[in-house]
Amino acid sequence: MKQLVVTAAVIEREGMILLAQRKPDTHMGLKWEFPGGKLEWGEDPRAGLAREISEELGIGIEVGEVLEVVSHTYEDRHIVLLGYRCRFVSGEIQMLDVQDVRWVRPAELKSYDVAPADWPIVDRLLALNE
Repeated sequence: MKQLVVTAAVIEREGMILLAQRKPDTHMGLKWEFPGGKLEWGEDPRAGLAREISEELGIGIEVGEVLEVVSHTYEDRHIVLLGYRCRFVSGEIQMLDVQDVRWVRPAELKSYDVAPADWPIVDRLLALNE
């Protein structure tokens, strides 16, 4: 079983949070998630997250504090997910490596078919917005 360190961006703008839908031919295909991805060897997590968001969505973000750290085991892999609060800075969203995107209110997050590893981040956001 492989172990991966991945990052996730909780991108906030005007009270809304950006969700991305995974492409159908990927692990957890068509599930919704906070966009991000795997770190390259030796890469700083904040720099890696900004790189992934640029590659997947074509936008610039400012990476802030860690919101949640998640340890999750899937059938074939274990991931450590670093969820960061982020601010949308520049660009127009392009679906370069995602199926779809949605800006949602925190209260709407539970109505999406979110990838299992992302649920602790959803729960944390809901607790912060009570």
